Amino acid sequence: MRAKILTLLNERPMNANQLAEALGVNYRTVTHHLNILMQNGLVVQEGPKYGTLYFPSKTFIENSEVFMKVLEAKFGFNKKKGLVS
Repeated sequence: MRAKILTLLNERPMNANQLAEALGVNYRTVTHHLNILMQNGLVVQEGPKYGTLYFPSKTFIENSEVFMKVLEAKFGFNKKKGLVS
């Protein structure tokens, strides 16, 4: 879930509702994972509380290629298809 969120945010900033809709999951599920990503310095937020936009952090952007390679090697993650089972 978090990898999918990061992939979407790497394409464009989104709010929690947009992410929930794009992922087909509950808003609360998305906010839970966003909070964990923010605690770990991978996502930042901007804007008013309602409709807050989320962005990949500078740390994530600087290391996104490495991050995606790890996901691909460990979980079979493909940027275009997401997690492949």
